[in-house]
Amino acid sequence: MADIAVVTGSGSGIGKAVAAKLAQDGFDLALLDINRDTVQATASELASKPGRARAYPVDVSAMVALQQARQRILAELGPPSVIVNCAGWSVIQPFLENDAEFWKKAIDINLMGTIAVTRVFLDDLLAAGRGRVINVASDAGRVGSTGEVVYSAAKGGVIAFSKSLARELARSQISVNCVCPGPTATPMLLVQDPKRIDALTKAIPMKRLAEPSDIAAAVAFFAGPGAGYITGQVLSVSGGLTMAG
Repeated sequence: MADIAVVTGSGSGIGKAVAAKLAQDGFDLALLDINRDTVQATASELASKPGRARAYPVDVSAMVALQQARQRILAELGPPSVIVNCAGWSVIQPFLENDAEFWKKAIDINLMGTIAVTRVFLDDLLAAGRGRVINVASDAGRVGSTGEVVYSAAKGGVIAFSKSLARELARSQISVNCVCPGPTATPMLLVQDPKRIDALTKAIPMKRLAEPSDIAAAVAFFAGPGAGYITGQVLSVSGGLTMAG
């Protein structure tokens, strides 16, 4: 029987690419996203892959809804052994223009969503005596990002959460690792000012934005058999942009 992976934010961007890669690697997938149409589309696109893929529209920061989704996943697929937290949100805006509602949304989705999803599904990994938690943070959380102050703070929190949880879970044979993308060609980035995107691209030593598939490959490594003895690590996937960070 195939291992089951929960992948949040799988309606588009990095989460969708992660889902496609894990499906290719033989995982059954529980696809979580707040956007019903896009996550169902992802599930439909993966129908030809080896594993099963089911869509579960849900807000990752809503504990009750997550618990309800978990019950459906257990009934329809079984208990997961891999948790991949990809859901994220950002808008480029100076900190002085942020309001409290903006702060709350950035923290709820980027940090609290990761914490909530992990907690809801962690009992299944503990019951199995094995598992992987892979959190997609951001290099913004490692080195900062102009116009993304609260987002950077939230992603920095994801990094610290991952390292601390890795310490607690190592004796249970559950690894926790973090993938930190640099600028990536996702819908969230590509709506920005083309001049900003061009400047970002020129600053990257490899002279291109990451593709979502670049990030998915790193996530798949942490989910795969070759990463069984790796935990508490932060892997930057940025084309060398933050190699000194």
